Amino acid sequence: MDIKELDIVALLNPLPEHHLAKGAIGTVVHVYNLNNYEVEFADLKGQTYALLTLSLQDILLLKHEPEMV
Repeated sequence: MDIKELDIVALLNPLPEHHLAKGAIGTVVHVYNLNNYEVEFADLKGQTYALLTLSLQDILLLKHEPEMV
């Protein structure tokens, strides 16, 4: 799986210490390496409420188009 900056991801597990529920939607704002990503979580007005470094095991890449095989 190739996650890039500006990709949209969902949180696979809740992070109550950051007030994030399972399934929270975030945007990848930086790729550190193939396993670590800076993800921004923002409300519908664009206000950031969490900015976290997460591993590949923490997130699911969301796709808006069918995969071409």
